[in-house]
Amino acid sequence: MTELELHALLGHPDWAAVDVLAEPAGGPDGVPVRDVVTVADFRAEVTAARAALVAVALSGDREDWHLDALLRRAAAGGAAAVLLPGKDPLRLASRLLAERVGLTVLGTPDPLAAAMAATRLLRESDQVVAALVATTASVCSATGGGVDELVAALAQAWRRPVWLLDGHGDRLAGPEPGPTDRRALLTRPVQTGRRPTTLAAAVPPGVPAELAAVRAALGVAAGAVGQRLAENRLAVERDARLRMSLLAELLQAEPDAGTRRRALDAGWQLDGWHVGIRVDVPDTVDPLVMRPEVLRAFEAAHLHALVVEQGRGWSAWTTFAEEPSAAQLHAHATAARRAQWLLRSTLPSAMGVGRLYRDATGLARTLGEAGDAARLAATRSAAGYFVHVDRLGLGQLLLAWTRTDTFLPAARSLLEPLRDQPGDLLATLTAYLDAESSLTEAAAVLGVHRNTVATRVAKAQELLGVELTDPDERLALHLACRSVLFHS
Repeated sequence: MTELELHALLGHPDWAAVDVLAEPAGGPDGVPVRDVVTVADFRAEVTAARAALVAVALSGDREDWHLDALLRRAAAGGAAAVLLPGKDPLRLASRLLAERVGLTVLGTPDPLAAAMAATRLLRESDQVVAALVATTASVCSATGGGVDELVAALAQAWRRPVWLLDGHGDRLAGPEPGPTDRRALLTRPVQTGRRPTTLAAAVPPGVPAELAAVRAALGVAAGAVGQRLAENRLAVERDARLRMSLLAELLQAEPDAGTRRRALDAGWQLDGWHVGIRVDVPDTVDPLVMRPEVLRAFEAAHLHALVVEQGRGWSAWTTFAEEPSAAQLHAHATAARRAQWLLRSTLPSAMGVGRLYRDATGLARTLGEAGDAARLAATRSAAGYFVHVDRLGLGQLLLAWTRTDTFLPAARSLLEPLRDQPGDLLATLTAYLDAESSLTEAAAVLGVHRNTVATRVAKAQELLGVELTDPDERLALHLACRSVLFHS
């Protein structure tokens, strides 16, 4: 025998206008509804009410003693609930009576419509399924735009939250922050030929017809979503090929008039001053698919740069119309380091930043330096897998000496007081010195608040008995930290 759960019925979109006026101590949970009985008014006799929803068609005075008599008859007959016209509250005596006899009392402006909806869900499940499938097919064919627009249209048609999820269950489309109760989800894989995606709708159990209808509708909608994803992928790939081809031409030789025109059409400014950025990722990462992650990280870090898929990662650059000041370059480096920290939270990336160069030939040169720096950054975990070429040079030669056997014992002895101290003082001090004593940059690399960095650095100074304002002590300490971390 088909039955509904009363609490699930209360959550159904067709019952959005139904309120609970009184309920037993345990509420409507676990109360089955197997039938719908409609009576004229409060004076009606209630027969065959076992596990039934008793719907009263005509409104009456809530003070009428016949209402209490109806509630008693419904409870004695084993009714699941009584549905009254209107949402006016019950008088106290009626509410206490309903609680005492274990009966749920509901109210709605249109009890007949609510009763018909419940009857349809109980007895006409095939029609419920067919109607929603037909509606879904119509929505899929009539809705324009991309995947976001289609998912939103499905949610409106189904009157339930709908999401597109990636292989990890994270939201790709649909309302933020994404589904919170995975047990209430119906899902259907979307065939895209690329990374796994799933179309999901929030449908709590308890209404079998609704579950069957949404499950069938998901099958129809998943095909349409997959087609939109494929079309979007083709468009993205076409744009990416144009970007990569144009960048390759710029890097190979002095651009001719045609190349300059295509760059202008693409919004690329070749004249001016450029700072190159390179982000490398493992072979398992698809640069085309993950490009939005890079764009989001750059935007969040206020790093304004063009991003192009290239090889195992992305080449990017920032263009300044006028030669930037030292403060502007420092701000750019800080933003790049912040972007790398954000990227590392989702991608195993390494970032390199080149020096400032001018015009189209300078763009090729700074991107080349950024690529070299990114390869070096892949080995520098203590620096947050980030290397800025302006901070290399003589320091790299000194670092090579610090990796000899004669320097290492002295370095370990110097830093021994930091060993086993809470807060990882060695890593904090190294990041702070790598960031040229910038609390903000060190905090970005470590993923902590700048006040935490300040406290840890002060503690390290106290334990080591050094003064970081002294250039010689700061250099010696920096070299010691790099040597110990390299051999740890």
